[in-house]
Parts: sequence; structure tokens; C-alpha cells
Amino acid sequence: MKKLLLLTVVAVLLSFTGKAQTVLGKWYSIDPDTGKNESIIEVYEKGEKVYGKIIEILKEEDKDKTCIECSGKDKDQPIEGLVIIRGLSKEGEEWTDGKILDPKNGKLYKCYISLEEDNKLKLRGYIGFSLIGRTEYWYRVEQ
Repeated sequence: MKKLLLLTVVAVLLSFTGKAQTVLGKWYSIDPDTGKNESIIEVYEKGEKVYGKIIEILKEEDKDKTCIECSGKDKDQPIEGLVIIRGLSKEGEEWTDGKILDPKNGKLYKCYISLEEDNKLKLRGYIGFSLIGRTEYWYRVEQ
């Protein structure tokens, strides 16, 4: 009887860990004007920080665009391949204390990301504190 109870507890625990989702992976960013998929961002871990890189621009006419408004090392770099999420640290259920680059205007904003649902990522970029900013939702690219 004890073995059966132990096996049941182990099976339940394994089922929870198998379903655990992560912010890591590939995500569709959405164009706020059209509501259509705009690009694919790969969110990855480097050390204990999280970063996000534009790995594919989906509109053919935008594939060769560069970040003309950016400054520093990002100035005039191709947007496809640009690291836009930088240095987020895990804090509870969120990744926070990092920056996000908006390649359309070249500005860096503070940001945090968290899973809203298994395949829905909430991203908040802001100035100063998070009440002044914009929230976007990205959707996981199905493999």
C-alpha cells in the first residue's frame, strides 16, 4: 500500500514538472497596427540572464532594414539578428531588471517578461516605472 501511494505521489509530481513552461524558446512578435505576426524572437539564457534576438523578420520587404535610429554598436545594424531583450534576471515568476530595444525608434526601455499562459508571453516595456509603458503579448512558435 505504501509503495502504491509513493508511486502515485511521484507520478503526480512528474506530471507537473513535465508541463512546466518557460519563457525560453521562439516567439512571434505581433505588429500592433495590423495584429499580424511581425517577426520571430528567440529568447535564450546566457549565464543567469535572459536575452532575446530577432531571428526572422516575416515581411519580405522588411528583411533588409537596419536600425537607423539606434545608437552605439546597434547603429545601422540589420534588424534581423539584433539582440533586443537584454540582461533580464529571474525574480519569482518574472524575468525583470533588463532592457528592451525598439528597433523602430532606436530607444532602450526597461522591461520585464512573464508567461501569461503556456504559449503566451507578456512583455512590458516602460520608462521610469512600469505604470508608464506599453504591454505586448507574444505567442510561442509551435515546433
